[in-house]
Amino acid sequence: MATLQALLFDVDGTLADTERDGHRPAFNMAFAEAGLDWVWDEALYGQLLAVTGGKERIRYYLDAFNTTFEKPDDFDAFVKGLHEAKTRFYTQLMAEGKIPLRPGVENLILEARAAGMRMAIVTTTTPANVTALLESTLGPGSEDWFEVIAAGDIVPAKKPAPDIYEWTLREMKLSPEEAIAFEDSGNGVRSSLGAGVKTIVTVNGYTRDDDFSGAALVRDHMGVSGLPFGLIAASETTHDRLDLKCVRAIFANRATA
Repeated sequence: MATLQALLFDVDGTLADTERDGHRPAFNMAFAEAGLDWVWDEALYGQLLAVTGGKERIRYYLDAFNTTFEKPDDFDAFVKGLHEAKTRFYTQLMAEGKIPLRPGVENLILEARAAGMRMAIVTTTTPANVTALLESTLGPGSEDWFEVIAAGDIVPAKKPAPDIYEWTLREMKLSPEEAIAFEDSGNGVRSSLGAGVKTIVTVNGYTRDDDFSGAALVRDHMGVSGLPFGLIAASETTHDRLDLKCVRAIFANRATA
């Protein structure tokens, strides 16, 4: 039987509620700076999350929701510029400490680090966004705690394609059976499971109703002392938070151990 060698973390919505409180307002700040009257409210942004990747999300918005907008001749450069501005504003919000980690995330990461567990980031957000979140929450140098940072356009096909998980596993020289993933959305679960990686889900307000078929466990958050997690779907467990012991038990199909 394979033993657990690595924890693979998605970022947006999994480590922090970055979609609602970070990316969405940063997009709106970029639009305003560019003189556009676009405003992505929480309801609209929830629909746009059907598409992964910031540049892809802008294109989807124009194709499906703002179809009368006259696209400039150099549309690719236009989208790239908006996304770069959005990343700048997102980093600014992070530096101001506006977006904390979700309950239990820091505890699990610190415990895994102390135990010598290998860790990686597996996300569609940009590397700059990953750095901004980690440094603003876990401190300078925390990016080095993760053996691999798989982010942004490192693979052409983004989640729900399995490519980014497959790339990460190759970089770490691991088989899918030696890792466990942490995701928050249906697209993320399809990506991780498509690569053969067992997956734990912690939902957020945008993803609670997603399809998490095949996930090993679905909770509302990772849980901390005084704030136990709540079951959404999948296996029961006697644990009240996702500490390393609980994760190892789920990995070994012994969720009640």
